[in-house]
Amino acid sequence: MKINNEFFMNLAINEAWKYQFLTYPNPAVGCVIVKGESEILSIEAHKEAGMPHAEVNALKAAFLKYHPNDLIKTKKTSHDIHEYLIKNHNGFFNDCKVYVTLEPCNHVGKTPACANLLKELNPKKVFIAHEDPNKEASGGLETLLSSNIDTEMGCMKKEAYELLYPFIKWNSGTFIFYKMAQTLNGSVDGAISSNAAKAYVHALRDKIDLMLIGGNTVRVDKPTLDARYIAGRAPNVMIYSKNKIFDNSIPLFKVPNRDVIISNDLFKLLDYKFIMVEGTYNLVDILKEKLDYVVLLISPKIRKGANALNDLNIDYEIVHENYIGEEKILYLKRKQ
Repeated sequence: MKINNEFFMNLAINEAWKYQFLTYPNPAVGCVIVKGESEILSIEAHKEAGMPHAEVNALKAAFLKYHPNDLIKTKKTSHDIHEYLIKNHNGFFNDCKVYVTLEPCNHVGKTPACANLLKELNPKKVFIAHEDPNKEASGGLETLLSSNIDTEMGCMKKEAYELLYPFIKWNSGTFIFYKMAQTLNGSVDGAISSNAAKAYVHALRDKIDLMLIGGNTVRVDKPTLDARYIAGRAPNVMIYSKNKIFDNSIPLFKVPNRDVIISNDLFKLLDYKFIMVEGTYNLVDILKEKLDYVVLLISPKIRKGANALNDLNIDYEIVHENYIGEEKILYLKRKQ
């Protein structure tokens, strides 16, 4: 395969997808540093809101590849990494190309401005896939160009847009996705997911504003709906039900520090930005015009059982796929 700019940007996009949703309320962003023509020094991503951005992680990892015992390995915060690289880079990045899926931020918030860091490090060229839709953080392109750094916008922009779409949606309103697990042949019956996949789902629960679940599912399954696999925050829950009477011994009602709403008024969802739907497929049918994504976890098992997708008349397209261990994750976006 010919190594070109799209090849390197695709590496950055794929790395960012590993952290899709987990960076909420920030966007998922990936970055690749290439020295000379083709030596890949680092492939990194932004991993959690408030933590170093993708560019910072990638620049640190790239520097460590040539300086494995350097003191930068002890620097954990964005401020410390920025400050250290600016003082100690000694022109290391001058022959490097930077591939980043989103325009480097141009403002100082919880972290310093990545555009300013790149300006100081003066790489050979910066490739940006998509401009930043957040007006507060945008302007990184102009900062780089005004510093005479060769910068190109739009490399794999369509693919970067799909990566960025959830951020655009929850930044302007409400983003709703449905999580479903099934076997390789489509069965949804019984326990399906591995511990690794369960940990991923619990990591999602830790980030969302609200979990939506059907009343019948709560009554039959008696779930807890917490994030214990990662020792995370249990999400607030809305139970979609006309019947407001539930057995209070059901575990989800006993989780501390969470709100539980029982309602059949879906307009309440507009009060939240990031919502995950679990459980009943009847609820999915009701919500199908409101769902932005289906996140489908496919276990490499084959067993008898009902196939939920057979009964769902929803038109989706696959925008990305990756793996957690042996299990495939498909991100399906509702066609507009």
